[in-house]
Amino acid sequence: MHHLLPLLVAIPLLGAALLVATGRHLPRVAAEVVGFVVSGATAALALVLLLNSAPPMVEWVGGWLPVDGESVGILVVGDGPALGMAALVSLLTLAALAYSWRYFDEPPRDRTGSFTALMLVFQGAMCGFAVAGDLFNAFVFFELMSVVAYALTGYRIDEAKAVQGALTFGVVNSLGAYAMLMGIALLYARTGELAMTKIGRGLDAAGQGGPDALVLASFVLVLTGLLVKAAAVPFHFWLPDAHAVAPTPVCMLLSGVMVELGAYGVWRVYGTVFAGPGGIPAADLTRALVTLGVLTAATGAVMCWYQRHIKRLLAYSTVAHTGLFLVGLGVLTPEGDDGVALYLLGHAGVKAALFACAGVLLDRFGSVDEHALHGRARQLRATGVMFAVGALGLAGLPPFGTALGKAVAEEAVGGPLTVVYVAASAITAGAVLRVTGRVFLGLGPRPEDAEYETSGSDEEPETSGLLRRIPDTMTVVPAVLLAAALAVGVVPGFGAVVARSVNEAGSGGAHASVHWTAHGVLLGLASTVLAAALAGLAVTRPRWVAAPDWAAPLRRLQSGHVGDYVAWLLVGATVLGALALPGVVGG
Repeated sequence: MHHLLPLLVAIPLLGAALLVATGRHLPRVAAEVVGFVVSGATAALALVLLLNSAPPMVEWVGGWLPVDGESVGILVVGDGPALGMAALVSLLTLAALAYSWRYFDEPPRDRTGSFTALMLVFQGAMCGFAVAGDLFNAFVFFELMSVVAYALTGYRIDEAKAVQGALTFGVVNSLGAYAMLMGIALLYARTGELAMTKIGRGLDAAGQGGPDALVLASFVLVLTGLLVKAAAVPFHFWLPDAHAVAPTPVCMLLSGVMVELGAYGVWRVYGTVFAGPGGIPAADLTRALVTLGVLTAATGAVMCWYQRHIKRLLAYSTVAHTGLFLVGLGVLTPEGDDGVALYLLGHAGVKAALFACAGVLLDRFGSVDEHALHGRARQLRATGVMFAVGALGLAGLPPFGTALGKAVAEEAVGGPLTVVYVAASAITAGAVLRVTGRVFLGLGPRPEDAEYETSGSDEEPETSGLLRRIPDTMTVVPAVLLAAALAVGVVPGFGAVVARSVNEAGSGGAHASVHWTAHGVLLGLASTVLAAALAGLAVTRPRWVAAPDWAAPLRRLQSGHVGDYVAWLLVGATVLGALALPGVVGG
């Protein structure tokens, strides 16, 4: 079975190559059918391998086995978390392709299937990153994933905003990738190894007295690249700009799984490379991740609340939840890892569904401006219901998978950090509920426009014209995604299976109990009630929740100037190093 692992990458890449080679000779429907079949076959393979991932599988691609303990081959690992992420990637890609069935304007004859081919390359790169067992090839897939994402973000190349958003995305993420590559080079110089497990052993053997400056530098550089991809503050500025211009199916993947891969990478790299005595002390990683996580959750929640551009609002919600993921991972407990894994699965379905609903608004009305759409979407009842249900999922309403993951993570972090979970969930969900009330129900007076707002009223539809009838695929796909997010918390034993898989891969075999608790249910209900109260206040008393003066500088930071974003990336790397420094000094 382990010999099939490389096919998770090979199948979508070969499918993309086929579409590139034959696309100009195929009718559009044939090209889309090929993409759907290839993506579905990869998803089926990922699920089969996931069901057989105990014990974990290891494969040296091409039969390049180690000789006398030395290796030059490509290592792929098929444990539960890796294959779980590959399955999530593949299923969401399949959903995005189904949503985009005959979605865009008819492409030029010589580029038929180009969008589908790019989506398949994106899928293959994300699967490769998930199962990569050595750092260099993780970087290769990281960069391939990024390059394709740039192209997909700027797919509508005739629009200046799309090109600018893709350029910002490209510059910031490329710098993150270069930082990661430099960190890998330092680790190779120290250990002579690229496989993650061997690097970890090499660091432990060379640094029995504790980490030194080289280890700290490599840690900061590698994590900088991963945190850029995860859109953690202050590395996050590219995300709202990219989501504002990227096609809706691409947004479903960017927020639904690519950002989560950044958090997964942090968990994988620290646990495999830096967790030993020669790596970064646990207390220092906890301080770094929890501090950045709280900052990310707070910034994302505040910025989400003060958006009227619906796609930007959802993007900042992703930033806020990334912060919650980092806090859960930062406490370094099996319960924290389990909670984040379940939270991530539920969030993927909810956020992809919300972006799908936002796409319906864009293609029906040519706008994603909450103010301009006030009361105009009353007839889109199914979409309105799904938008509201997605908001409840973000709030952590039981029995959604987000609620189960949130409850487990809150139990792990404890104390004041629980307040961060409740507040961030409530504020982001309240913003989405506010949009639901205003846009789909026409509640309250139309808000007055304010300074420093990106409206979203001048967006172009992604279809050939404004839709008079919403295609079934654009309704069925978000419904299925929300049902899947609900199933994560409802299916008996699913949480325990996920927890066991995560613990066996990253917690030294320590097992944590995952189940609903009265405390977790009450906190989920509390965050939901708070979200509803905030939404009601915003709809009925809009002046009471207008952006205060102190929020204006925070909003100005999202300047759209790539130079500013690069400067903040450097600030973030410096802060990350400062937070991890005490253990090195002490060593």
